[in-house]
Amino acid sequence: MLQGTAGVKRLIVLITLLIVMVDGCGWAADGVQPYDHLDKVTFATNWLAEAEHGGFYQARADGTYARYGLDVTILQGGPQANNRLLLAAGKVEFNLGANLIEAFDAVQGNIPIVAVASLFQKDPVILMSHPGQGRDHWEDLPKATAFIGREALVSMFQWLRIAYGFREENVRPYLFNSAPFLADKTSIQQGYVTSEPFEIEQKGGFKPNVFLLADHGYDSYSTTIEVRRDLIEKQPDLVRRFVEASIIGWYHYLYGDNHAANALIKRDNPEITDAQLAYSVEQMRARGIVDSGDALTSGIGTMNDARVKSFFDKMVQAGLFKPDLDYKKAYTLQFINKGVGLDLRPHTP
Repeated sequence: MLQGTAGVKRLIVLITLLIVMVDGCGWAADGVQPYDHLDKVTFATNWLAEAEHGGFYQARADGTYARYGLDVTILQGGPQANNRLLLAAGKVEFNLGANLIEAFDAVQGNIPIVAVASLFQKDPVILMSHPGQGRDHWEDLPKATAFIGREALVSMFQWLRIAYGFREENVRPYLFNSAPFLADKTSIQQGYVTSEPFEIEQKGGFKPNVFLLADHGYDSYSTTIEVRRDLIEKQPDLVRRFVEASIIGWYHYLYGDNHAANALIKRDNPEITDAQLAYSVEQMRARGIVDSGDALTSGIGTMNDARVKSFFDKMVQAGLFKPDLDYKKAYTLQFINKGVGLDLRPHTP
């Protein structure tokens, strides 16, 4: 009878293990504790669905959010949306921030929004030029006619002006249409390394020169997860779970099978193409946009005090903020720098 009991127990253990392997809410290979219910939260992005949001869609598609006890609705942004206002009003739990300037702005405006992780180690903002037109080197760019958007003009261009001598009288409005840049072969245009160069190749039939501002000292963190301060204070475990699940989602999106995530992206944004998605992912990998620098040892999502201070000081010099602003209220390191997901990065011999 003892042997029979032991055999039944072993069978029960085996069945339990099998259930856990297929149960998105149970113990998984990543050691996440089981949850008997899923917390419903909304994550608002800052633009239409795209590869630059891929890790979040991946975490939803492959069950990572569910394993962390989360039922996540992704609310995409767009040209007419201001999802950050929804966060400020407490209508959504999480928001996708563009860069640290937004985080500093929140402090300046006494808005209780805090950046809790940075999924991009390099801000993907770029300047582009036509090859072979006297604009092939960084030092050639300040003298060129520059197509710059309104928001970029009052932010990153002010840093370019102070740091490299760019001049506002050379600026022409960039209305997210590359036709003027294509027509003026000696001009330059702003963009994202994951997007506009692909558009130029498709429409102009050539590969533009691409200058990543992060390679020239523009050291803002980018693609941040933002939350209200009261959510951190009242539900820190909820914030932790969303941050860690999102980090794992980014590892899977970059290095694993991202077809299901891309299908969700295309469902939300039917105009995006497979070619654009593939280009964006390739650029994020090749340029180390997500996984480089401190992320190689601290994990995707990392931030550190010294770098935030470095960028703040540059923005003070550019005239965007006063030096006495309490910029440290703009972010917290509470939920990052724990090495989450490092084991998911492919090992190269």
